[in-house]
Amino acid sequence: MTRARRRRLIRTRRTMTGIGLVGSISFLAGMTDATGLLLTGDFVSFMTGNTTRAALALSEGNLYHAAVLVSAILVFVLGNAAGIVIAHVSERRIFVVLGCVGLVLALASVMTMQGLLLARFYMIVFAMGMVNAAVEHIEGLPIGLTYVTGALSRLGRGIGRWIIGDRHIEWTIHIVPWGGMVLGAIAGAVLTRQTGAQALWAVSLFAMVLALAAMFIPRPLQRRFNQKIAPHRSAVARAK
Repeated sequence: MTRARRRRLIRTRRTMTGIGLVGSISFLAGMTDATGLLLTGDFVSFMTGNTTRAALALSEGNLYHAAVLVSAILVFVLGNAAGIVIAHVSERRIFVVLGCVGLVLALASVMTMQGLLLARFYMIVFAMGMVNAAVEHIEGLPIGLTYVTGALSRLGRGIGRWIIGDRHIEWTIHIVPWGGMVLGAIAGAVLTRQTGAQALWAVSLFAMVLALAAMFIPRPLQRRFNQKIAPHRSAVARAK
């Protein structure tokens, strides 16, 4: 086997593993999003929608609902930040991030008392923010796991470039998170309508199963799905 062929095989393996991960995690995100929306009436990962709804609530004088949605946006941002920190300090990044997501969702699933419903909403939102740190890119292409607007935008731009003569087809990968989100949302909606709040347990269990499956991905390969942290200039200068 030539060196070039071996490199192509390794690259194909990395890409297919990444696509499988993105599809599975987007399925998890879709399940959680549909379940959270049906249980709470608000989006748990679609922060564009929550931003618009918060603005509408403010325009109608509904300060309480606006505050709830603005707080959800802040919690989502904090979840993303927490996911990056957890991924950075962990040897098995994807396993640990997905495991934490599963634990947070499990905790949310036991918050069934009336006084804990708002806290449950925020826990689900936090988990949705955190899951974005599991996979950040595949072979240099940025990937969004809990939102598909960016994926559809990149898909559309890729189609436009193909029409005008650019024959690169890497942009087709953005079909994967959209498809996973749709299928997961269907599954989450069916589960929630049949079992109510108990559907969160199924979502949590699925996150745990994904975390265990990620254990079989070699560490060097896992690291390639996350962005590297560039050293600060001052730190580099001190090192010199």
